[in-house]
Amino acid sequence: MRKTITELARHEKPQQLIRLAPYARVSSDSEDQRHSFAVQVRYYTEYASAHPECVLVDIYADEGITGTCMEKRDDFKRLIRDCKKRKIDRVITKSISRFARNTAELLTVVRTLKEFGVSIYFEEQGIDTKTVDLEMIITFPGMAAQKESETISDNMRWSYKKRMESGDFNCCRAAYGFDLINGELQINEAEAKVVRRIFHLYLQGIGKQAIANQLNADGVPKRYGQKTWHLFTIDYILNNERYMGDALLQKSYTTETLPFRKKRNHGEKTQYYVENSNPAIVSRETYQAAQELQKSKSKGNHAPKNRYPFSGLLKCPVCGHTYRRQIVNGKAYWLCSYKAAGRTQCACERIREDMIMEAFSRMSDKLADNREELLGDLIRQLEKLQERTNGNGEKIYELNRQIADVNAQSLVVAQLHGSGILNNAEYAAQSGELNRKVSELRSERRRILTENEDDEIIESLKALNDTVADYVPAGSFDEDLFGQIVESITVISGTALCFRLAGGLALTEKI
Repeated sequence: MRKTITELARHEKPQQLIRLAPYARVSSDSEDQRHSFAVQVRYYTEYASAHPECVLVDIYADEGITGTCMEKRDDFKRLIRDCKKRKIDRVITKSISRFARNTAELLTVVRTLKEFGVSIYFEEQGIDTKTVDLEMIITFPGMAAQKESETISDNMRWSYKKRMESGDFNCCRAAYGFDLINGELQINEAEAKVVRRIFHLYLQGIGKQAIANQLNADGVPKRYGQKTWHLFTIDYILNNERYMGDALLQKSYTTETLPFRKKRNHGEKTQYYVENSNPAIVSRETYQAAQELQKSKSKGNHAPKNRYPFSGLLKCPVCGHTYRRQIVNGKAYWLCSYKAAGRTQCACERIREDMIMEAFSRMSDKLADNREELLGDLIRQLEKLQERTNGNGEKIYELNRQIADVNAQSLVVAQLHGSGILNNAEYAAQSGELNRKVSELRSERRRILTENEDDEIIESLKALNDTVADYVPAGSFDEDLFGQIVESITVISGTALCFRLAGGLALTEKI
C-alpha cells in the first residue's frame, strides 16, 4: 500500500513577552535629585508602554543612597532576589554609574544575573549584556565610574597628607578633654579634670576597669549624652599622646579602592609625629610613667589569646552581655563578662564548657533525627505564606508611581513659587502637604519591603536543612557543625541553653 504523507500547517509558538524590570537610583536626598527620581520612574513607565514586546514587572528604585556599596540599597537587593526567583527576564537602567560604581561588585552581579538568564541593558552606554562580551565592555565604563569616586577620595587623601607633612593638619574631631575651635585644640577644663583623675588613679595602682567603675559610680558624664565609662575608654585615654601635647597623625586610613573602608594603620601608611602640637592636659612625665606601668603589667603576657568555639556567642540572660572563659581548678567554665569584671550583679551562674558541648551534641542529634518534621515542615509553611504575599511587587510598583507623581507635583509647586505665582505661605502649605504624602508612601513601601525579608529566612533555613542532612551523629562535639549553624546561645538558666540557629530557628536544650 502506498504511503500518503500530508504536510500539516506549522503552529508557530507565540512570541513570549519580555518581563522587564527598570532600576533607578539618585545619589542624594536633595530637592533636585528627588525630582530626578520622579522623572526616572515616569520615564520607565512610559518606556514599557512604548514597547509592546515587554511587560513591566516592577520599577525598582533607591533614593538618597550612594552607589559605592550595594549593601545599603534595599530595592537593588530586592531586584536581585526577584531575578533569582525567575520573575525577571531583562533589567534596564540609565547607566553603569547608576547601577554601581564598584567594578568588582558590578561584574559579580552581572555574572550572577546571567546565570539566571537575566540580561541588563545600560542605556547611556548602549551596552546589552545579552549580545556583547560583558567582561570586556562593561569593565571599561565601570572602571571610569569607579575612577570618578576614587579620584575625589585621592584628592582628599593628598590634601590631608600634605597638611600632615607641613604640620598644618591638626584633627577632624577633638578628643575628650579638648574643644576644637577654629581648627585649634583648646582645653575643656571640666573634662580635663577627669582626664587628670584617670592618670592619677592609674598611677596609684588602680586597674582600668576599676577606674571605669569608679567614674560610673560617681556619675561622671561623658560626651554626646553617653553615661557609661568602659575599660577601653580608659585605655584609650591612657594611651593618647594628645594629653601630653603631642600628636601621632594617620593612626587610621581610608582604603584607596571601592568600597572605601576605614582601617587601623599598622604600618601600611606613613605616620607623622608632631611634638607640642596642642596644649597638654597632663605633664610629659605623667604620661610616660603611665606607659611604663602598662608595659610592666603586660610583661610575660605576650602569648596570643586563643579563640574558643563559644567566644562571643554565649549571652547572659540578665544583662545581655557575652560570656568569657575561665579556668578554675583545671576545668574550663564560662561566666558573664560583666559579672566577672564586677560591673553587674547578675544572678547568672557559671557553666562548665564540657556541659555546653554535650548540650549542643544532644541538640544537633535531635535536629538530625527530626530534620524533616522540624525544618521541612517549617520551610513548607513559610513558602505557603510567601505565596499569599506575592502581590507585594504590584503594591510596590504602584507606590513608586504615586511617589513619582507627588514628587512631580512638588516640582511644579516649587516652579510656581519661583515665578512668583505662589506666595511664601501658599508654597509652605502646599509643599508641606506634599512632603507629608511622600513620607506616608515611603513608610508604607518600607513596611512591604520588610515582608519580603521572609525570602532570606527561607533560603537560610534551606541551607541549614542541607547542612544538617549531611551531618552524621558521632556522639561528640562537632566544632565544624557548630561553627556552621549556631549564631548565638542564650543561657536561659543554670540548667538550660537556647541555641539560635541560621534562619532564626531557636532550640532549647537542657544542660
